[in-house]
Amino acid sequence: MDKPKLVLVGNGMAGVRALEELLKIAPGLYDITVFGAEPHPNYNRIMLSPVLMGEQTLDDIVLNDVDWYAAHGIRLLLNRTVTRIDRARRRVHADDGTVAPYDRLLLATGSTPFVLPVPGHDLRGVIGFRDIQDVQRMIAAAAKGGHAVVIGGGLLGLEAASGLSARGMRASVVHLGQTLLDRQLDVTAANLLRATLEARGLQFLMARQTEAILGDDQGHVRAVRFKDGTEIPADLVVMAAGVRPNIGLARSCGLHTERGIVVSDTLQTYDPCIYAVGECASHRGVAYGLVAPLYEQARVAANHLARIGSGRYPGSVLSTKLKVTGVDVFSAGDFLGGADTETITLTDPLAGVYKKLVIQDGRLVGACLYGDTADGAWYFRLIREGRDVAALRDRLMWGEEPANEAPANEEPAKEAPGAARRAA
Repeated sequence: MDKPKLVLVGNGMAGVRALEELLKIAPGLYDITVFGAEPHPNYNRIMLSPVLMGEQTLDDIVLNDVDWYAAHGIRLLLNRTVTRIDRARRRVHADDGTVAPYDRLLLATGSTPFVLPVPGHDLRGVIGFRDIQDVQRMIAAAAKGGHAVVIGGGLLGLEAASGLSARGMRASVVHLGQTLLDRQLDVTAANLLRATLEARGLQFLMARQTEAILGDDQGHVRAVRFKDGTEIPADLVVMAAGVRPNIGLARSCGLHTERGIVVSDTLQTYDPCIYAVGECASHRGVAYGLVAPLYEQARVAANHLARIGSGRYPGSVLSTKLKVTGVDVFSAGDFLGGADTETITLTDPLAGVYKKLVIQDGRLVGACLYGDTADGAWYFRLIREGRDVAALRDRLMWGEEPANEAPANEEPAKEAPGAARRAA
């Protein structure tokens, strides 16, 4: 008998991770077809920043090359965009005329950069920062030198500005807020980060709202104008003001969408034959944009595609790291805290270190680290597990004890009363 057919729309990290998980637990169950809108096999999108910085090449960040698909009997259709889903006949239609039937459909269409709807947003030299093509265009622009203006002081914006600066451009970051990474850092850590990046040559224009992007007679960007009437010259403008889930395909075929494609705890859409994972999915009202939650979703989706049916995705606790060489930044959970929380802080200006831990009801609920992020993974684990840290309170700031030391809930061995212990 013919195998059931699985079609994956979107050849990115979340969708292909779901295939990897599926092949582990149910190899050979499906005939698999993958549609990828880009001409490249699956690559590590979060490593685009090191490519822009010149620390890695495009070949270095490929996760699954073409041979991997062939080895697993997967039909890979690159450089083709799925334009229509026929749910009644269970078929997908691509822009080149390809039609692929499915018994199960996995949507992993990702997200698209948010382009500010201001005059001049479509000028030549105005780009996003989302895929390999964007990086190639930035590298080509940087080779000519000049001034780059990055709109957005979030993770992507800072990584783009740092990469362009490393390639010889003067780079300015325009941000609507008062502090950088205002969703990932508190004010103290954000100011430390700004000082570090300014020392590297980046310029920051805070609390500025872009009114228009101005072009020259040839239709190429020449400047950015703000609401206050001031202007800044620009040879390149990078839109890094956030992303939006790519839900047009799902919406056009009648799937329920809100901020993203609405899915249950099994990553199933309102159509039982169709699943969605990654940045395009909206789970319990949240659309995740970080890789760890997407991989957790992929594992659950694979469990159900494999007909095991026991996996559930309850949502994710988020953590953030900045991918700029020499800048160590980490945050997780509720790092801002509130009236019902306790905050422990450590500040060492000479060493450039700042640590903030937030405790609520005896449990670690948030962490914000700058300059020393070695214990970030441990703090994240404590936050995610919801462990009682009362016994660790006095030494929590100093990180996880080595494995050969006494467990956190035990007293030191009596035969070594004078053993050195780290003090808060």
